[in-house]
Amino acid sequence: MYSSETEGRRMKLEAKLRTLNTRLRDEMLKRGFDPSQAENVALPSALAKLFAECEEVKMELEELIVRDDQEE
Repeated sequence: MYSSETEGRRMKLEAKLRTLNTRLRDEMLKRGFDPSQAENVALPSALAKLFAECEEVKMELEELIVRDDQEE
C-alpha cells in the first residue's frame, strides 16, 4: 500500500502528466502533426521540449511506483 506521501506525490504526477499530454496533443494538432506519431517524427523545438517534459514525468512516476513496490 502506498504511504500517504507517496500517494499524494503519485496523484500530483499523474495530474501533471495528463495536463502535459493534453497540451502536447493539442499543440501537435494545431501544427498539423499526428499526436500518435510523437515518438517517430522530428518535432519543432517547442514541441520537442514539451514531449521531453512528458517523458520526464512518466519516468519519475514509474520510478516512484517501483520504489514504493520495493519498500513493501
